[in-house]
Amino acid sequence: MYFKGFSKEGLGFLSNIILNNSKEWLDEHREEYEKYIVAPNIAYVKEMGEHLQILVPNINAIPKVNKSLFRIYRDARFHKLDPIKERIGIIFWQGSTHRMQSASFYMHYDPFEVFVATGIRNFKPELLSIYREYIKNDAKRDSLHHILESLKAKGYEIGKTKYKKFPRGFEDYVDKPHSYLAKFGSMYAFKIFKPDKTFHSTKIIDRNFKVYKDMLDLHQWVYELTCVSATENVY
Repeated sequence: MYFKGFSKEGLGFLSNIILNNSKEWLDEHREEYEKYIVAPNIAYVKEMGEHLQILVPNINAIPKVNKSLFRIYRDARFHKLDPIKERIGIIFWQGSTHRMQSASFYMHYDPFEVFVATGIRNFKPELLSIYREYIKNDAKRDSLHHILESLKAKGYEIGKTKYKKFPRGFEDYVDKPHSYLAKFGSMYAFKIFKPDKTFHSTKIIDRNFKVYKDMLDLHQWVYELTCVSATENVY
């Protein structure tokens, strides 16, 4: 199947999930789910994956659930009343680590927005520790700051800082340039669009690719971070 854009029927299907959030409802509408959600998502991953190889030759673009496609089910332990996700996530990642802790190009969509991002949206404790050590290096910190400022100048948004205080071990860095970076618990940039005519056509490939290309410097910075082991001297 060639990618033709995301369908209006797919957004309608997600709207219906909001009103009928249950496994039983999804089972009854499995054919619609496969046709309007799964099939175009697979086609999109294949098409966008080929484009992203221009930027990152070894990008992971795998059109399977728990790879580039996210599960439609939430964790039942915490979502007994709303077990079905109302938004669809798609990810392309670089590296052999877990996709959510790898430098990645990401998108999710629902009936209200299309969220396109690059980076890592949440550092788990091990990677957070590595990140904090990494940015003690003046050159790394300066490089990241200028990448973020450049992206903001182009109209992109940056994920917000997570912490109000500087982490322990940063006492000697508080007064150094760009020390604010220590307060992040993630590192990503993003752009939000409405699900418009572009979203429903093949032009969504070109639009998203432009975002990812604009954010390539951030992707590469984050990828270098993920290549640093917990025991390696980051200086």
